[in-house]
Amino acid sequence: MPNPTSFDVHVDAILTNMSVAYMQEAYAFVASRAFPQVQVTKQTDKYFTYDQADFFRDQVQRRADGTQSAGTGYSLSTASYSAEVYALHKDIGDQTRANADDPLDMDMDATRFLTQQMLIRQEVEWASAAFTTGIWDSNVTPGVLWDAANSTPIANIETGKNAVLTATGYVPNTVIMSYKVFSALMDNADIVDRIKYTSTDSVSEDLLARLFNVDRVLIMAGTYNTAANGATASYSQIGDKDVLLCYVPENPGLMQPSAGYTMVWNGVSSGMGTSSAISRFRLEAEKADRIEIEAAWDTKIVSSALGYFLSNVTS
Repeated sequence: MPNPTSFDVHVDAILTNMSVAYMQEAYAFVASRAFPQVQVTKQTDKYFTYDQADFFRDQVQRRADGTQSAGTGYSLSTASYSAEVYALHKDIGDQTRANADDPLDMDMDATRFLTQQMLIRQEVEWASAAFTTGIWDSNVTPGVLWDAANSTPIANIETGKNAVLTATGYVPNTVIMSYKVFSALMDNADIVDRIKYTSTDSVSEDLLARLFNVDRVLIMAGTYNTAANGATASYSQIGDKDVLLCYVPENPGLMQPSAGYTMVWNGVSSGMGTSSAISRFRLEAEKADRIEIEAAWDTKIVSSALGYFLSNVTS
């Protein structure tokens, strides 16, 4: 006797409690955390810089009775920034909105999509400005790569810290590395041997910060599609196989040195800057709503001497 099958009693429909989208976590991107952000009211402007050589010169002299003290001074100059405006939109037609099934939320989906797009743009732009060779005063490749059995990443970092300290008087407090480098360090003998008898923790940003004796370690874990629209997708990690060791203050301030600052212009997007403000407005002629994201910033290298770049640290 024929009986109904499972396919006879159920008609496939869209699930209303789940959907699948490839959204990367915001924490995978470091651009908004690498350098302190400076809110600026003008898209372009200048700021003062002091000559380091004047401040570090030993000039105080003995003073004989009845004589004037030794005189000195320092040079003052200016540098400039220019915050570029970045924007992207997605239009939602009235017919598309009317035909959308649950659980699709057209406005929320567009907002998340555009937010990811802006995170990628910020990360790629930051990497181009700060996470590459030719930017910092010191650019080195370890003699023994960090995925080799006898590598010494902790000593390499300490060498970099001493180089920056000698050149600037500041000890680097931040290490930024790609996820490829982080993966190599998780199995690195130099790292593992130092913790196997003293800690049950796995290798993490916090543990590496303690081993490197810095305030923080940031891992670049963002990935993006380098292919043009319509071409076969080609995915690449942002950051490749490099490490940046640098000094940055917790907050910007007057006469406060830093490897870099991110100048955030509050003249767009209701002053949200790299917070990437989202706006929605009506396109009546097109019978559609536009969801738009906008931000304006300039990644500014303030002191190239406060950075120490290690390139191609793994094979």
